[in-house]
Formats: sequence, structure tokens, C-alpha cells
Amino acid sequence: MKRSKSVLKNIRKSARLRAANVIKKKKLRAAIKKMKKMASKKDALKSFPEVQSIIDKSIQDGIIKKKTAARYKSHLLKYINTLK
Repeated sequence: MKRSKSVLKNIRKSARLRAANVIKKKKLRAAIKKMKKMASKKDALKSFPEVQSIIDKSIQDGIIKKKTAARYKSHLLKYINTLK
């Protein structure tokens, strides 16, 4: 079956966008995991704004939904509050 030029272009474009989205999602998950491994509350509170920023950027990029981001932030804050 013959494919038009626009179909081939859309295939290339979607592959490129998917690769970028995968990288962004891995960065988000790595930041959350790094945050959960912290032992002291002081360090966790210091790095929370960075993680929060990554989560907010993920919403803008369409990687995660708004309520998912709210859940991530809520869980992280609960985790921070359990630290000593």
C-alpha cells in the first residue's frame, strides 16, 4: 500500500515527539524517586521546589494530567512530613 508524503511526515513527527515525552517522563520519575530516598527533612524540603517545578512542567507538556500531578505533590509532602 502506498503512503502519502504527509502520512510519512506524521509518522516521523510522532516518533520524535514520543521520544521526547519518554525522556521527560523518565526525568519526572527519577526526580520523585530521588526525593523519596532522602533521609533528612531539611534536604527534602530544599529539593521539593525543584521536583514541584518538574511536575508542573510535565502538566504543561501533557505528560501527566493535572490531578495526577496534585496527587504526586500531595504524596511527596506527606512523605516529607514523616521525616525527622
